[in-house]
Amino acid sequence: MNDRDSLPTRLVYGTSRLAAWLGGLVLCALAGMSVISIAGRAGTSIGLAPVPGDFELVEAGTALAVFAFLPWCHLKRGHAMVDMFWGSFPPLMKRFINILTELITLVIWVLLTWRMGVAMLDYRSNGEATFILGMPVWWGYAVCMPPAILGCIAYALRLLETLGLARTPAGFENATGEH
Repeated sequence: MNDRDSLPTRLVYGTSRLAAWLGGLVLCALAGMSVISIAGRAGTSIGLAPVPGDFELVEAGTALAVFAFLPWCHLKRGHAMVDMFWGSFPPLMKRFINILTELITLVIWVLLTWRMGVAMLDYRSNGEATFILGMPVWWGYAVCMPPAILGCIAYALRLLETLGLARTPAGFENATGEH
């Protein structure tokens, strides 16, 4: 372990990467299920049938995958960025913009997670369920909460890194390098 690596930082990076892999596996499973369901729809004349509730499963699974991908994407600085004028900005302005965008992103992510938690509790209390599978709607929110909370932590860590109060793990490379 390098002296610049802290256990919490390595834990956040490692967990975020693992969550992204989980999101990829969920998407692969959803793609496989969709193929089976489409084949079932096409083969109704020979006794096949679509997967019941496939749309409901795709909806919940895709939400989980997105929440699982975003913390790792943010740590890698993999979000889309338009940097047409970035090179002409002075270093102090670049630093200010980086800090401001990291702060705004963190605030938005925390608000999103908070409101998702409120919605989960509302759906749980009112007992709403999906139409075909009868799956409680709050379950979809509940499985998205752990990666959303991980996102809050990852976004906060990235802000601390931008402020110079934390360091990325040794050997870690951003998706796009410098601006």
